[in-house]
Amino acid sequence: MYAWIWRQLPFGLPGKLGGSLLLAAGALALLWYVAFPWLDPFVEQTLLPWNDGQLEGDFTPTGGGEDPGVPAGGTPGPSGTPQPGEHDIPYETDG
Repeated sequence: MYAWIWRQLPFGLPGKLGGSLLLAAGALALLWYVAFPWLDPFVEQTLLPWNDGQLEGDFTPTGGGEDPGVPAGGTPGPSGTPQPGEHDIPYETDG
């Protein structure tokens, strides 16, 4: 089959190489944009059940969004949280 396609492509060796690249790119685009999106729901349900990203349960936020490592006074506790003005990394990042 590939030999028949190669013989049918026009314009000598440069045309055959360019035509081959165009045919390969067209086949990959057809797979990428048509075949794979069509197959995705079937594959996800049958072969990859662990890929389900939906969370179940009650995820009500608690605590009002405060940092649990910082007490009410605003200074960090002994958990190693940096003080204001300190850095987590041992070098400057401000240019």
